[in-house]
Formats: sequence, C-alpha cells, structure tokens
Amino acid sequence: MAEYKLLLPSMGEGVMEATIISWLYNEGDTVKEDESVVEIATDKVDSDVPTPVSGKIIKILKQKDEVAKIGEAIAILEVAGTEDGLAAQPQEPKSAEEVQTEIPNVDPDVVKGLEEAMESSKTATSFDGSDLYLSPLVKSIAQSEKISDNELQSIKGSGLEGRITKEDILAFVSNRTAPAAPQAAAVAPVAVAATPAPVSAPLKVGAGDEIIQMDRVRKIIADAMVKSKHTAPHVTSFIETDVTNVVKWRTKHKDLFEKREGEKLTYMPIFVKAIVKAIQDFPMINVSVDGDKIIKKKNINIGMATALPDGNLIVPVIKNADQLSLSGLAKAINDLSHRARNKKLRPEDTQGATYTISNVGGFGNLMGTPIIPQPQVAILAVGAIVKKPAVLETKDGDVIAIRNLMFMSHSYDHRVVDGSLGGMFLKHVHDYLQNWDLDTEI
Repeated sequence: MAEYKLLLPSMGEGVMEATIISWLYNEGDTVKEDESVVEIATDKVDSDVPTPVSGKIIKILKQKDEVAKIGEAIAILEVAGTEDGLAAQPQEPKSAEEVQTEIPNVDPDVVKGLEEAMESSKTATSFDGSDLYLSPLVKSIAQSEKISDNELQSIKGSGLEGRITKEDILAFVSNRTAPAAPQAAAVAPVAVAATPAPVSAPLKVGAGDEIIQMDRVRKIIADAMVKSKHTAPHVTSFIETDVTNVVKWRTKHKDLFEKREGEKLTYMPIFVKAIVKAIQDFPMINVSVDGDKIIKKKNINIGMATALPDGNLIVPVIKNADQLSLSGLAKAINDLSHRARNKKLRPEDTQGATYTISNVGGFGNLMGTPIIPQPQVAILAVGAIVKKPAVLETKDGDVIAIRNLMFMSHSYDHRVVDGSLGGMFLKHVHDYLQNWDLDTEI
C-alpha cells in the first residue's frame, strides 16, 4: 500500500486559495477515482473536488471552514500498489541542497549561483530596507508617492497572506493627509491638539430586532461593491428605447425555437447581440485599467448578472460572445443560468468577463444604477419592458401609438470612459434594438 496526497487543484486564473465547505466522506471511507470528495468555495464560485485515484481516506488535512492554497495537500489517501505505480503528483519546489543530493555530479558553484539568483530575485521585489514583498506596480506607486517604510508597515494588506494590493495602497494614498516628513530633517517639537479619528457610532439593536450574519458569498459581494466604488468614479447615462420590433420578433420565433432546439428564447440573447455590436463600434469600452495603463481586450466576453435562489448574485461569463449566433447565445445563456441556479458552475465559468449586463427588469424595475464589476470599466442595466403611449413620426404626420418601451442605464468608469464615449456606446445599443430587423434569422 502507498500514500497519495490529494492536492487542491487549480481553480482558474487569479484564484489562489479556496475554503473547505464540507467533506463528502470521512476518514476511513473508501472513494473511487473521479468521485467528488470535498466541496470548496472560492471568491468566484463553489465547486467539488474529485479524487484522481481510488483509495481510502486515512487523514483529512484541511477541516471545514479552513482555507487551503492551490497545490496544497488537503487529504491523504491510502492506495493500492507502490509509489512507482502512482500517477505523478505535483511536488513542492526542491531546495538547492536537495537538487545537489539527487544529482551528485552537479557543480557546487552552479548551485551557489542558483541560490544567489533566487535570493536576489526575492530582494528585488522587496521595498528598500523592508521585509515586505510588493508587486512591481505597488512598489512603483509607493516610490512615486514617497511612502516611507514605516508607512508601508502600517498598511493592512488584503491580498494573499496579507500582501498589499494595488487597491490597498491607492486607498492609503487617498486617505493620506500629507506626505511623510523626511526622516533626516530635525524639527522642533510643537504642541498640537490631537484630532481623534472618526469612529462610527455603534448600531443600536432594538428589542425584537434580528441579527443575521452575512454568509460567505454576501461578504464577497459587499467587499467587491465597496472596492469598485472606491476604485472607479461612476457615471451613469440613461436612455429609453422602443423595443416593439424586438418584442414582435421574439413572439414570432419563441415557440418555433423551443420546439426546434428544446431551449427557451428570452430577450437576453438579443440584448447581448446589440451590446456586442456596440463594443465592436467602440472597442475602448472593452478595456481594463492597470495603474496608468489601459488594457484593450481582444476577446468580447459578456458577464451576465444572475440572481440565485438564496438571494445572492453571481456573474457567469459568455466567452467570445461575438463569435456566437443568436441561437448560440440563447443556448449559452440558458446553460449558464441553469447551472448558476443549481450551483453547477465551474470556476472558469465566472472568469474573464470584459463587459457585463444586468437585467433589473426581471424584478419589475424600470431602471437601476449598476456598479461596475472590477476590473471592467462599464456595465449596462436593462429595465422592464412596458407598454406606453408614444409619439411616432410618419409620412402623414405625428401619431400616438402604444409601443413597448424600455429604459437602459449605462454605468462607466470616468477615469477612462468620458461622457461622449459612454453616451455614444449606449446610443448605439439603443439604435440596434430600436431598429431590430423583423426578418432576422435564428
């Protein structure tokens, strides 16, 4: 018999750790290859982890609610056969001494050179005289803002292992009243009345009030919304669109489409198609911001805000939406919506969005002011479709007719999207929907 370490697999780009939700088996239980053994949660999505081998769980290393890093062992299995018969497992990086032991003919000077190179690479990422490890972007901001080592030590990092993120240091800079005085300058002490930091008044809980602890997903949503508001100056533009042609077209095709494809035809594929066309007209909406750099995205991946049965929200992503037909969009949207509501999304299903749409009309709302999902720079909210009297221009003069009207709200990051770009983009989405061709094929 041999032991096999069950490692936490990669959960997709940008995901570095996961929380154990529950074990589906106990120590001593036997599991089969490809069988799900543990439920985990990341800041993106909940999912199961299968075991790549069959065996008996002899030790659970990470308990419920504990956090494990990608590649870290979470359990040990006893499997049949010898070590040589096991599938290869990812191993932790070996030290220089281990490499030299395993390869006795290696030149000691080469090992020493490797050690010096590794040490210098670590030193290069640290701030001058500090034991903090900073990314090049954070270090650049710290240097340009003349943030001292003592000030860096005071910043509470929200990143992995408490590391300081770009958002952390930008928040520190925005709250900083004045740059630190040069340490070499001697200044005579001056008596100054201390100004106490503002403290929120404790919230009073009245008799009969119920205290509800936020669940993990709600905490993630709350943090993301606050961070987005701190990061991006939001501007929202509104427009009312006559979608009568869209309503007529869908009414004409929905039954035939469901009979042919076994899928429901909603309005969402039409909205996404209009957004994709407008992005192709204005590609600078399809960007992200990194410091003072604008990253123009090649792919058009549309995030779709989806309400969950528990009241929380998740945003699955339609990848390469510009390459899908209306039929393909309908199938992709239905699939993602179904799996989102049944907690069957994979980590990659919620990653890589470059623009997002939110359907507040599904709750009967006329319009909303959506918050931008970082690191995107814009989001569109569509409201309820309502029949209203409207003025139509005809060759015989103006007439009043009953039309299907819908409000759209476009929130955008004013750091990189000005009113002209944000407004013209919204107008193009409006035009594509209002002038929808009734002969469009699906």
